[in-house]
Amino acid sequence: MKQQTQTFNDGVVNLYSVSNIAPSGSTPKKGLTLKVGPLRYQERTVGITRFWTGRQAQARIDRLVRTARTGGVTSRDVAVLADGQYTILQVQYPKDTDVPAMDLTLERLEAAYDIT
Repeated sequence: MKQQTQTFNDGVVNLYSVSNIAPSGSTPKKGLTLKVGPLRYQERTVGITRFWTGRQAQARIDRLVRTARTGGVTSRDVAVLADGQYTILQVQYPKDTDVPAMDLTLERLEAAYDIT
């Protein structure tokens, strides 16, 4: 199988975990804590099959980005791009790339988290 060359020239993404960011003794407040980043990414096409399969699962797939592979990224994390915050719906690890990479399927958040 021919391997694809990756460029990651479309932008920068930071990956965050959702956690309690309130000071000790205060009412808990969910916010974002940096997990990985900044990472360069390549914009990918959200195909018709992926789009409609997401709709059937009551998910709205807004973007698909490919970054260099890094450990510890899960579907409970949040990706922050220049145009907003996105929930990571799925993390995939394609095998046909010359640089180890991961594809992140993203859904735009309606309400943004505070970032610490």
